[in-house]
Amino acid sequence: MSKKDKNQVKDQEGDVVTQEASSKETIETKGNEDEKQDEITLLNEQVATEKDRYLRLFADFENYKKRTGRERIELFKTASQEVMVALLPILDDFDRALAEIKKSEDDDHFTGVNLINTKLRETLKLKGLEPIDTKQGETFDAEIHEAITQIPAPDKKLKGKIIDVVERGYTLGDKIIRFPKVVIGQ
Repeated sequence: MSKKDKNQVKDQEGDVVTQEASSKETIETKGNEDEKQDEITLLNEQVATEKDRYLRLFADFENYKKRTGRERIELFKTASQEVMVALLPILDDFDRALAEIKKSEDDDHFTGVNLINTKLRETLKLKGLEPIDTKQGETFDAEIHEAITQIPAPDKKLKGKIIDVVERGYTLGDKIIRFPKVVIGQ
């Protein structure tokens, strides 16, 4: 074989090419493969970044849905709070009226007013309004009660305890809308 023959090699298709050209093609092919590999790596990184961004956005949206759902439920529970607060003085008036009618011993008036009072209280109870049960002799709790005054305790057992309930307290759902006003012993 001559020098010219040594440089000639058959490629896969059977064509005769020079060895120099074959090595250039190999270098170019390796360069193209490296570029393709870099491009694939870059694209994989972009896909991973977009996937992470999508997952975070999806989680934020789920949290938003849960939060707005809780807020909506809370709003429904306390939507009638202003109306309930406006009705509380009327309930107090009913209590005072019943006490006065009871003193007069007029059973017909007492029965009629008591019937209306009971019906109103039951209707409000169905809407979530509950009285806070506060009794004389209970321990004063600043979280639940509002002390309007302190007086000397008539008995040593009543020190720091509730002596009198001036105004009833009410809750609407789990929220206190009016604290019971009490007098405590000193």
